[in-house]
Amino acid sequence: MARFFKPQKRKLTDTKHKEITISRLDHLGAGIGHINKKPVFVDGVLPGEKAVVQLTEDKKQYARAKVIKRLTDSQARIKPHCPIYDQCGGCNLQHLSHQGQAEAKQQALTELMGKFAKAGEIAQDAPIVSQPWHYRRCARFAVMPAGGKLKIGFRKKQSKEIVDVAQCPVLAESLNALLPELHRVLGQLKAKKHLGHVELVEADNGRVVLIRHLQPFSDQDLTLLRQFSEENQLMLYLAPSADVVESLSDEAPYYELAGQKLYFSPKDFIQVNRDVNQKMVSQAIDWLDVQPQDRVLDLFCGLGNFSLPLAKQANALVGVEGVDEMVHRANDNAKKNQLGNANFFQANLEEDVTTKVWAQEKFNKILLDPARAGAAGVMQHVVNLNPERVVYVSCNPATLARDSQLLLKQGYQLERLGMMDMFPHTGHLESMALFTKL
Repeated sequence: MARFFKPQKRKLTDTKHKEITISRLDHLGAGIGHINKKPVFVDGVLPGEKAVVQLTEDKKQYARAKVIKRLTDSQARIKPHCPIYDQCGGCNLQHLSHQGQAEAKQQALTELMGKFAKAGEIAQDAPIVSQPWHYRRCARFAVMPAGGKLKIGFRKKQSKEIVDVAQCPVLAESLNALLPELHRVLGQLKAKKHLGHVELVEADNGRVVLIRHLQPFSDQDLTLLRQFSEENQLMLYLAPSADVVESLSDEAPYYELAGQKLYFSPKDFIQVNRDVNQKMVSQAIDWLDVQPQDRVLDLFCGLGNFSLPLAKQANALVGVEGVDEMVHRANDNAKKNQLGNANFFQANLEEDVTTKVWAQEKFNKILLDPARAGAAGVMQHVVNLNPERVVYVSCNPATLARDSQLLLKQGYQLERLGMMDMFPHTGHLESMALFTKL
């Protein structure tokens, strides 16, 4: 018998105002309350607060809502430091003290590891924190023409619109000082309608500016940009496409770490928080307990942020990274820092790596620092290598908890766990876990 398609009625979200009491924060900093026993996620509210909300999304297992009016305020609530905090999508926790943010992130990490990794009770190490303001040494600014002028700033919360930023309290002070001049120069360009974005970086040897442009600059525009670069002593780069970066400067940017210089391109990923990064790398070396006879494998190694400091302590270091350009950068950094015991290879760590030459070697200690998606594709190989110690550095506690399950099932124990506040005033939660073989 023939069957005919019968469209289901689309469920309409109930937009009536409802009252809710917030019980806790999730690992991204959103408040969680319940309506008819269903968890509801609400940005901008704190545990203990009551609010009138309106649902914006209503799924079978959960819902999301926006605040219409707060009815009560938590004693932990403070006045946001940034004058455009309510508009800008860059930060979402300035209404909570820095200490309160750290405590909330620690609690979220404990809950996720306990629930999904079945890790049991473990006391966290003291969190790695930094100064809460002016910690960002790199940032990407969106650029958009508006009424004959340019808006240079960050996206609005849950919007593609841009909030014009004159000063940012989490941006490095040397980069903030550059913003007025950047507004002026970019606004004078004939090609200002064809600008994509601007990236600012505070390297240890100067300031870096990368300009993404969608059409070639005229000679006049290039002259203006070169003058801007010379007057402000900048390392200036142009990006005519997503894959091409052209330097207009002779000097290359670098940052110093553990007595070494790590050179990078402005389109490379580097950790935004210099202070937390230094403490994080030091803690990883300490937790791995690297000895002169050790052979260490660094997966998702990037340009060598962990690899080079580890190589100074170990007998041999192998770094593996998916992006070929970063592999070349890591090898170059090893040579420039005279580390003959460090070698780097390109590999897709989401695929089977057991046939790779480097994967045939023996390693007694392993460090992983994957992206938000985690390291599910390579965890079985990590177990097969049977290392004494594994340090997992994570920017997503949910995937850390997921990937931990295999280690725990294969005879490893979670020995140490700690939160790292790489991004104060945001819900981003970085963590580090040490697993040792029983």
